[in-house]
Amino acid sequence: MGAPTLRATALGKRFGDRVALRDITFELASGEILAVIGPNGAGKTTLLSLLAGAISPSEGSVGSPAGERIGWVPQQTAVYSKLSVLENLQLFARLERVADPAAAVAAMLEQTALRDRADEQLGRLSGGNRQRVNIAVGLLADPVVALLDEPSASLDPRQRERLWRFIAARARAGTSIVFATHDIGEAERYADRVLVLADGELLYSGPPGELGGSGEGDLETAFVEFLRERGH
Repeated sequence: MGAPTLRATALGKRFGDRVALRDITFELASGEILAVIGPNGAGKTTLLSLLAGAISPSEGSVGSPAGERIGWVPQQTAVYSKLSVLENLQLFARLERVADPAAAVAAMLEQTALRDRADEQLGRLSGGNRQRVNIAVGLLADPVVALLDEPSASLDPRQRERLWRFIAARARAGTSIVFATHDIGEAERYADRVLVLADGELLYSGPPGELGGSGEGDLETAFVEFLRERGH
């Protein structure tokens, strides 16, 4: 792993009287794939939103040590249904002030296997294909850090496998990846490290295979037992 690309320090977020996150501290390395896992309501989406700068922290700080660009792919698609796939990518390339928009759009269509869908109106695509466009938009500007909230939730197995080949290639090229997921098997297969959140607290940060300390069994079993032992 390379130098840090993102750092969260004592990060916290309150919504009125409700504490969504408290005292979250970690660093992300260049080329690292980090999975954020936890039960419903643990604070996974809130954490990614803070890292992306989509919302402001109540306490602590988050930022890139080198001021690098961060790509954000929220769970809800943020694209325009009446535009074609190509038109969406062209629009967002201009909004992101990409140096060579035409080249960036062409490369992303190729990398996400969307070239044959380029002229289709987004509103007529399946949920899985819309999600692929959403991911393409988030990565158009070649960010050093990419934040993905449930990136494969609406994809079929073949699309999911293609997505993870693409993400792994980006990581090998140096892009840091943070993804939130309910699919524990996905975290086990693809993540170098997992963060376990529950009730807004960071309970574990480390390799998937060491969760629970035994180094044995599958991650889902270790995850459930880990939460049970801590009263979650």
